[in-house]
Amino acid sequence: MKAFRWLALAVLGATPALALAADLDGASLALWWGAPFAGILLSIALLPLLAPIFWHHHYGKVAAAWGLAFLLPFAVVFGTGAAGVNLVHALLAEYLPFVILLTALFTVAGGIYIRGNLHGSPGLNTAILAIGAVLASFMGTTGASMLLIRPLIRANDNRAHKAHVVVFFIFIVSNAGGSLTPLGDPPLFLGFLKGVDFFWTVRHIFPETLFLVGTLLALFYVLDSWFFRKAGEVQRPDPTPDTCGFGFEGQVNFALLAVVVGLVLLSGFWKSPVAFHIAGTEVGLPGIVRDVGLVVVTLLSLWLTPKAVHENNQFGWAPMQEVAKLFAGIFLTIIPVIAMLKAGTNGPFGAIVHAVTRPDGSPDPAMYFWATGLLSSFLDNAPTYLVFFNTAGGDPATLMAQLAPTLAAISAGAVFMGANTYIGNAPNLMVKAIAEDRGVKMPSFFGYMLWSGAILVPLFGVMTWIWLL
Repeated sequence: MKAFRWLALAVLGATPALALAADLDGASLALWWGAPFAGILLSIALLPLLAPIFWHHHYGKVAAAWGLAFLLPFAVVFGTGAAGVNLVHALLAEYLPFVILLTALFTVAGGIYIRGNLHGSPGLNTAILAIGAVLASFMGTTGASMLLIRPLIRANDNRAHKAHVVVFFIFIVSNAGGSLTPLGDPPLFLGFLKGVDFFWTVRHIFPETLFLVGTLLALFYVLDSWFFRKAGEVQRPDPTPDTCGFGFEGQVNFALLAVVVGLVLLSGFWKSPVAFHIAGTEVGLPGIVRDVGLVVVTLLSLWLTPKAVHENNQFGWAPMQEVAKLFAGIFLTIIPVIAMLKAGTNGPFGAIVHAVTRPDGSPDPAMYFWATGLLSSFLDNAPTYLVFFNTAGGDPATLMAQLAPTLAAISAGAVFMGANTYIGNAPNLMVKAIAEDRGVKMPSFFGYMLWSGAILVPLFGVMTWIWLL
């Protein structure tokens, strides 16, 4: 992270007025500007397999190197002013709000300890996944994931096969469950900020969500039951001793979690003319209040949570540090890729944008679903949602009425297909890091994609056939 910090200071120092637009003309960019983004994705996918020790110790430096591989040539070609504006915009408008919210949810959820030794039977595991799916739409996929992943791993700590439990947890709790309200996943929250009604998604994609979550729960129960019956699956003794009762410790964090949800909602409902312009980026008062409030909540959680709760939860900062460092590189290198997408049919990705439109000029919901989803699997799903939201016209009243199938397809694609890769949605990588920190041997980047390709992609095909054709 030091490299990013010093680079920001250097660029800002070399930028005199910064009276430049943060918007980048993607139509003028060549495809090779996306090479650093592809490089960081390949590094995340391959280096843990090819050089695990190097990656474990230097993944932050690798992310910084790819960030520099984009920013330095960009500064040479377009000038340090344009580089500074885009760097500051990515930092203030996207990365910092993202990391602050994740840190608050990670800290608050990590301060809640579910007491009692649950035993990871197929029925119990399925029930936890179902509860997480419901919670995800009300406390966010990150909040639900951070609350439940630790007790789920602890419940299965005496089983030989645990990776499939975490994989399905990512499918269901970290992604699909967050599809019903703007609180569930960032793309839907951005739609809410654009004028989409709060309960629009629950009215229009509830059947798809019920089908996907229900089918995944059924498949998981069958698979987990098969593992559970295998000889030697349940190992004794249980490393987690039985305690005298089930309950919660660190209850103050439930109140703090409600404050987090309230702050996020407030920033969406509160419209204020007060704004500050920092190096070409507008920072509104509601966003400042939200982020400052989230920092205060994080500090309060650390102060008020008993030390024993963090010890019992094996709470540590390594998963959050990994996400923060890797996504710093992702948010920086993704700048030209998003700009090229925003250029629409005039940009390098014009074929993708053109593919979502029928010959008569009307939008094709099935193509919107797959285009939004496949890009959300590898890009940040929030800006990808906005790109296709605007491609479909950008008028929330029209999209919620005449073009409701198109908006439903964009919403479902952005949320559901975030489960296709570890980087499709921020909780995916956090859950993976926590699981590995507790000794669960998780699939590699491509190994995880084999799971999602074998299970999720066919289900998405069935959903397309039932609802979108």
